[in-house]
Amino acid sequence: MALNREEKAALVAEVSAQVAKAQSIVVAEYRGLEVEAITALRKQARESGVYLRVLKNTLVRRAVAGTPYEKLSDSLVGPLIYGLSDDAVTAAKVLNNFAKDNDKLVLKAGAMPDSVLDVNGVKALASLPGREELLAKLLGTMQAPIATFVRTLNEVPGKFVRTVAAVRDQKEQAGA
Repeated sequence: MALNREEKAALVAEVSAQVAKAQSIVVAEYRGLEVEAITALRKQARESGVYLRVLKNTLVRRAVAGTPYEKLSDSLVGPLIYGLSDDAVTAAKVLNNFAKDNDKLVLKAGAMPDSVLDVNGVKALASLPGREELLAKLLGTMQAPIATFVRTLNEVPGKFVRTVAAVRDQKEQAGA
């Protein structure tokens, strides 16, 4: 079904809004992928917070024009599905993991602000830890010195109690 001019303008505006807040864009060719597989991919993307959409390449070119993702326009050829995410690695992870199980989904390119990624770049991006995992590691690193300090402070009275108990046991054995 063809879109009229107003519908196309609305779609370009919607995609432009998503591009404006995206940290990465991943592009994959979905030729030959069955409807059930695309539905499963969309479900995974929705659960991960990835904006996933099949769009006309000319509309995407218009949406990315004048943005840091403008260099991606040269890679937009063929039937493509677009994944955009607020987190730099989430879209790459979702599409890369799905492509591992479905050989008909072929990663084509990706982009981060002012840089275009090839297929190997997208796969490398997908192998990086996500935002939540990095925050957890940072929190663990920040808590480690405090936890060690607390254990050290707790050891002084603990050692004192064990020493008193040992003296008590020694006196009980000597008295018996």
